[in-house]
Amino acid sequence: MKTLILVRHAKSSWAEPGLADRDRVLNDRGRRNAPEMGKRLAKRDLKPDVVLSSPATRALATAKLLAEELDYKCADIRVDDRLYAAEADVVVEVVRELGDGPKRVMVVGHNPEMTDLAQRYSGTIDHMPTCAVAVFTFDIASWRALGPGEARSCAFHTPKSRTTP
Repeated sequence: MKTLILVRHAKSSWAEPGLADRDRVLNDRGRRNAPEMGKRLAKRDLKPDVVLSSPATRALATAKLLAEELDYKCADIRVDDRLYAAEADVVVEVVRELGDGPKRVMVVGHNPEMTDLAQRYSGTIDHMPTCAVAVFTFDIASWRALGPGEARSCAFHTPKSRTTP
């Protein structure tokens, strides 16, 4: 059994119009929402074995805020350039490369790929708003077997839902 936790980065700031997209930071709401979602995951004992993050400033900041609440070392977050402006299939390939080892994997990334993957694995999620968390379980022994079909189970929550994922 494997668990995949997809997280769309928290709300980012548009205060600096000339700033490159990759360098945008979290705004106040994003800095509040990410730790809150981390606390919710911690209440469900959903600490990941591996955290993968896009290199974008807003995604990595989200990953770090989540990690702090989940007692996961920020230094252990794996930043992968392929997770920035990626297709959903690229995200799947990055996860597949993890092989047999980790049971629980968190991926912090962007739209549209987070929504595309959530739709692929649930059939019911139509949009991943900022800082949304989708938790999927799969009946597979290795991440290499992660396929296109629906997950065994799915939980979906947003900062506005105010419930534990």
